[in-house]
Amino acid sequence: MQVFKEGGHRLFQNDPECTEIVSKMLADLEKRGMDAVREYSKRFDDWCPADFELTPVEIDAAIAEVDPQVIQDTDFCQANVRAFAKTQLGTLKQLEVETRPGVILGHKHIPVRSVGCYIPGGRYPMFGSAQMSIIPAKVAGVENVYAFTPPVKGRGYFPATVNAMKKAGADRIFILGGVPAFALMAFGMGVTEPVDMLCGAGNKFVAKAKRRLYGRCGIDLLAGPTEIMVIADDSANAQLVACDLLGQAEHDPNNGVALICFSRDFARRCTDEIQGQLAVLPTRDVAALSWRDNLHCE
Repeated sequence: MQVFKEGGHRLFQNDPECTEIVSKMLADLEKRGMDAVREYSKRFDDWCPADFELTPVEIDAAIAEVDPQVIQDTDFCQANVRAFAKTQLGTLKQLEVETRPGVILGHKHIPVRSVGCYIPGGRYPMFGSAQMSIIPAKVAGVENVYAFTPPVKGRGYFPATVNAMKKAGADRIFILGGVPAFALMAFGMGVTEPVDMLCGAGNKFVAKAKRRLYGRCGIDLLAGPTEIMVIADDSANAQLVACDLLGQAEHDPNNGVALICFSRDFARRCTDEIQGQLAVLPTRDVAALSWRDNLHCE
């Protein structure tokens, strides 16, 4: 085996700097509440509106900006996700049985009361997360689903994401990102009830916040900077392989991407293709960092 391009090997679960930053932020947010939320949101996202929650009028206005084809595609996707979630729910049967006279055993499926769903997208709209978290919660019977998505730094939010959150069934929609969003969901701060469960992906700070809040709230899983590995032989299309790798790299400069192939010629063709696509990729500012620091090719 030969390494054609060496990538990074950072383990974010063992990142003491990130742990310290997030721990201090959560302690400050719990102590000072919405004052701290406003300070952090202004510092990190240049975003400090009078109210982080969107009104029904603002939601309708955002949806009105969305291209009709995007709305149609989102509706199609959500219908499929909702249908599958309902089918899944149908397989979860309650049980009650009298094992001996007077001895009744069984189990019930009772939805939690409230869920906080984080829809990432500070750089690009990633509204597929609305389908993955909000829809299953509502199908399960969760009474209150609070949906949060980060602002586009200093200039509002993605209308397509708001449309997806609303259509998925979110009961309240907030424009707030990162650790402050998770703190507000977990602590309530007089704005919402403290949620029973936190869902959604994000960067390494989001993942660390969920890890630190686990126990106070349930969580779905720890989904921070993500990874993709492509295994390709010489018959694969180098252009498509490069596109797959960059499609993950563009999400976060800390994302890990890896290619395992069977010849140096194919590795060279793929890396040349990546360089060519980066030259015209609208998201190259982020993807190029991930490619430079984290793409491993062997």
